[in-house]
Amino acid sequence: MEKVKYFLRRLTSFPIILYRLFVRPLLRPSCRYYPSCSEYALSAINHFGIFKGIKLMCCRLLRCHPWSAGGYDPVLRKEEKS
Repeated sequence: MEKVKYFLRRLTSFPIILYRLFVRPLLRPSCRYYPSCSEYALSAINHFGIFKGIKLMCCRLLRCHPWSAGGYDPVLRKEEKS
């Protein structure tokens, strides 16, 4: 079962990795947060799994816009949330 979870996480991360390798170098840096939205997405998927990771990624992408203040916004681990 762990091998299946690992495979699915890697499969879900693959489009993000492709974006980071081929699309992001062509665009100017625009993410207002640190870590970047793609790094945040990979971290969320690896830590929380596919479904919650994608949910966190979507919420982060909705927060990242030109009128956002941005700043330091890491993926909070379960034990770090208050």
